[in-house]
Amino acid sequence: MAAAPGRALAAAAGGPSGIDLGAMDRRVRPGDDFFRYALGNWLDHVQIPADQTEVGIDADTAAKVLQQLKDIVEADASQGRTAGGRIGALYRAFMDEARIEALDAGPLAADLARIAAVSATTDVTAMMGGSFSDYAAAAFFLLVTPDIRGSNYVLQVDQSGIGLPDRVYYLDPSFAGQLDAYRAYVARSLALVGAANPDEAARDIVALETRFAKASWPQEERRDIARLYNPMTVEALQAYAPGLNWRALLDAAGAVGVDSVIVAETTAVRDIARIYDETPLATLKAWETFHTIDNAAPYLSKRFSDKAFAFNGRVLGGIGEEPPRWKRAVAQVDASLGEALGREYVARHFSPDAKARMTEMVSHLKDAMAARIRRAAWMGATTRAEALAKLAKMQVFVGYPDRWRDYSGLEIDGDLYGDVKRSVALDWRYQLAMLGKPPPADEWGPFYRGIRPHTVDAFNIPNENKVIFPAAILQPPYFDPERDSAVNYGAIGAIIGHEITHGFDDQGRKIDADGQLRDWWASADAARFDSEAAKLAAQFDTYEALPGVHLNGKQTLGENIADLGGVLVALDAYHASLGGRPAPVLDGLTGDQRFFLGWALRWKRKQTDETLRSRAATDVHATAPFRAVGPLRNVDSWYEAFHVQPTDRYYLSPADRVRIW
Repeated sequence: MAAAPGRALAAAAGGPSGIDLGAMDRRVRPGDDFFRYALGNWLDHVQIPADQTEVGIDADTAAKVLQQLKDIVEADASQGRTAGGRIGALYRAFMDEARIEALDAGPLAADLARIAAVSATTDVTAMMGGSFSDYAAAAFFLLVTPDIRGSNYVLQVDQSGIGLPDRVYYLDPSFAGQLDAYRAYVARSLALVGAANPDEAARDIVALETRFAKASWPQEERRDIARLYNPMTVEALQAYAPGLNWRALLDAAGAVGVDSVIVAETTAVRDIARIYDETPLATLKAWETFHTIDNAAPYLSKRFSDKAFAFNGRVLGGIGEEPPRWKRAVAQVDASLGEALGREYVARHFSPDAKARMTEMVSHLKDAMAARIRRAAWMGATTRAEALAKLAKMQVFVGYPDRWRDYSGLEIDGDLYGDVKRSVALDWRYQLAMLGKPPPADEWGPFYRGIRPHTVDAFNIPNENKVIFPAAILQPPYFDPERDSAVNYGAIGAIIGHEITHGFDDQGRKIDADGQLRDWWASADAARFDSEAAKLAAQFDTYEALPGVHLNGKQTLGENIADLGGVLVALDAYHASLGGRPAPVLDGLTGDQRFFLGWALRWKRKQTDETLRSRAATDVHATAPFRAVGPLRNVDSWYEAFHVQPTDRYYLSPADRVRIW
């Protein structure tokens, strides 16, 4: 029942175009607010379900996929045939509320006792290393990633240590309410396990994390691939950041024998290590205690999980009520056994014909991108040749990987707390096993954590020059073989074009055909590219997610370039698909009008204010209204299709339009 409002106007779509005509508000001029022109009636009537942060095309598709996954896990719970019965067994463990309530805080006892027994900071260092296999916390994040100046997987050290979504929550006064609520949540969590002086400990924990936040790099700086590539031996890292024993941390993490790492945010890593070293042991122990409770809360009794949701769901996400337990159970099965679940999803819901259709469409869009590169007047011959070589070598996964993960080493015995911990440990061992090896050509590998065939999204992996289009996004409403091709090209075509263009955005362009960090651009071409990119960033700086809450054009630049390129490439491919024939007029809409409406309908989304505020501060993507209109302001054909005039709000003169891809 909760999801029904999100589909309330779906039936209004009708007629041969496949456009949701009932969603439109034709009282609005397209050039004044294209998002409202395409979706205004829907926006005025739709309500966000109480257990969600947003509603729209992505949320509705995710809800459909979730129901399909539920059918799979419940079938396995009764039959035990998938992944050796692990899927059903983990689902049953999560759904066994009576057992979880009876155990209460019992599962935490051993982990909290281990923290209580710590007598030196070196013990906390070892605990941080072990956190990649359990519920503890670490002030640094270890990432197994392709070496962008080598051929194999390497270990990267990133900044971490904070419990809120981003450093801005600690430093920006507009998030003061969330920070106060977080401090109270920390105190309540500690009180649940009988910790001494929970209020004082909470103040110390938040003060520590605030220092970590001040030392951390902001999102826009973390987008710079070149700045994040800083190889060091462990010995050199110890000299650079002497605040903790790095060898001990890596050994405790299982990275025994690793003698060199990539340090990402250099000064942040150095300063966080210093802060860590300066922090009293009692505060570090309280910090580990809280984060262990917080990380484990979803697998504990209601007095833990309810308080975690009250903060993480209500305060941070604006969710009115907790999703039903079965949804959380399916999400956990996905997190722990994702590819096993995905393999069954593909068998049931992604046909060979669908894979063939989408593979062909991707090929057409790569051809369109190649043509656009060839005629880019601002690009010289040498750079053009390198760009075409990169595009030709770009590997595409359609639907699912060619080889599936093996979960036979995972023991699921009905102890939810232990089952989840063992699944985390198995995944970390899987990642560590890839160190020193080249990225696999037939599987998605450790760098694709969280990407499943049933993920409603698409991805570009610049370090490997690969793009991934999971099965779940290759279906209606993104792609419908029975629908007008203009709308399909505006929706799924532009999504595919977006991911291809990521290989040539402001960061992707720094990576060559082999996934290596290399400057393959002629200096004059790079200068022209950067000049146009700066214009696009300046455009997005002017947009407001909420009154007074501006987007950050540099933070979102890569995604905005990809959106612009995706639209242009998909429009070219759509025109080519007509084979010289004129596009029919359907529902009173021309082919180009249907294409651009298909793009806008792809961003059919309404989000809570809390989510919008968070996304504006932390997300590298612009919010939905500006993904709908932001790229189009720079596309000449949009002006022609909708007769956009200089008096319209979003009009840009031809000289001010960004010309990249």
